[in-house]
Amino acid sequence: MKTYQVVLTKSYLVTVNTKTKEQARRACEFYTNDIQDISTVENREKEKFLIENIECTVNEAFDCSEIKTI
Repeated sequence: MKTYQVVLTKSYLVTVNTKTKEQARRACEFYTNDIQDISTVENREKEKFLIENIECTVNEAFDCSEIKTI
């Protein structure tokens, strides 16, 4: 097999319940990973948020280069 390095861009539309815009941004930045909610019950209770949905809106490879291996 050959080894390749791929430039991949992904964008997500995240629906989150919280009190403020700042809390919503923080929850989405810190508690999402790929297309899943990685927050714990303790995170949600402490920071008072709930991520309802994560939808991948862009998933596109822009470049692909073979990496030479020894």
